[in-house]
Amino acid sequence: MPKSKTIAAIATPPAAGGIGIVRISGDEALRVADKVFKASNKLFLSQSDGYRAYHGKVWDEQTAVDEAICLVFRAPHSYTGEDVAEISCHGGLFIMRRVLQAVLNAGAAPAEAGEFTRRAFCNGKIDLDQAEAVMSLISAQGDRAAIAALNALEGNLGKKIHACAEPLVRAAAGLSAWVDYPDEDIEEIEPESLKAMFLQVKTQLEDLLLNYDAGQAATRGVETVIVGRPNVGKSTLMNLLTGYERSIVTEYAGTTRDTVEETVVLGGLTLHLADTAGLRETSNPVESIGVERAMKKLSGAQLVLAVFDGSDPLTGEDKQLLEHCREKRMIAVINKTDLPRALDLAYINSIAAQTVELSAMSGEGVDKLADAAARLLGTEDFDPGSAMLANERQRLCCKRAVKWLEESLRTVELGHTLDATGVCIDAAIEALLELTGEKAGEAVVNEIFSQFCVGK
Repeated sequence: MPKSKTIAAIATPPAAGGIGIVRISGDEALRVADKVFKASNKLFLSQSDGYRAYHGKVWDEQTAVDEAICLVFRAPHSYTGEDVAEISCHGGLFIMRRVLQAVLNAGAAPAEAGEFTRRAFCNGKIDLDQAEAVMSLISAQGDRAAIAALNALEGNLGKKIHACAEPLVRAAAGLSAWVDYPDEDIEEIEPESLKAMFLQVKTQLEDLLLNYDAGQAATRGVETVIVGRPNVGKSTLMNLLTGYERSIVTEYAGTTRDTVEETVVLGGLTLHLADTAGLRETSNPVESIGVERAMKKLSGAQLVLAVFDGSDPLTGEDKQLLEHCREKRMIAVINKTDLPRALDLAYINSIAAQTVELSAMSGEGVDKLADAAARLLGTEDFDPGSAMLANERQRLCCKRAVKWLEESLRTVELGHTLDATGVCIDAAIEALLELTGEKAGEAVVNEIFSQFCVGK
């Protein structure tokens, strides 16, 4: 095999910290490391058996740069499947960049975004779905997201997809042998057994598709907007959910003129939350811009928290908001339960998928809001340990496989020749193997790894 280019990058975040790591990977990784790292015990890293930590100093030619620890990993038992050296230096930005520059001066090339993980994929260390799980684990913002990503990294989805592909591969092989060698004594595959197998695999894949939206909500979070007319308590609700005074609250209508955004965790569910200007007709040019932005946020939201003042009768503006939200995933939040009720809920309940009563001022009832969001988004019974589709690419591959299984069923039911069934099975298998990366084209692979940070 041709030698791989030796690459290097800072593998820790670009910010000051207690420690920073410069990662080197490739056939010449240890020899490059030897040029910059001098171990205190005088041993050369290139002579190490691997899986050792060495104390020493980093040098850039004749200049000492830092005191450090260097970890040595030998191929194929490393993250990338290649020889790897990781220099752990002090975590100042200047020091990390200085160490990296010394490594580059010694012959390494700067790593591209996601290149370390791409090499792990190309060297058979992980499937493509596991590579995507690495990014999900890095970006996880809650317990369920981290657990789901870790399970995907351990291959849960890949195992599920391979379990679906195996009977299809066996059937395709049997059909191919029967079609190509008609004179041989090969047992013909029974149409009913084919149909039963297609239906079983199709059901398993449809279960993955059915849980996709809930999985996305539970692991990636939900774009959520707080809307309502002025002074119903939107900003007070925002402050309750964030845990501090994120939005300005006054007794004057129209205080919020622009969108205020924050990420919060509500009952284990991550909400990318936006507090918006009060929705009403206004001649104020500044407030009208805020209202326009609020409507734009509302149109793109995955979850709407429509707030109503429980101490006021329903107004025309309230009804207009409800009509705007009729096709959205909406929770009607009846605020100010600490005041006497004047609001008739009948009209709201006829439109809203969920209705919750709470006091944003005292916080009473916020647990009901968490439960309502979980019910509406389907995350109530979400199991982060189960196999799940992590992104749109995987969903489309799974959807394509289901389509070809439906075509396979149709060919059998209509009595078409078995070679036509074989073509459909092959297409379903290809879609599943593209999901795991075994049949993914270079453009797909490039797109996935371009989304990684440099150093991973």
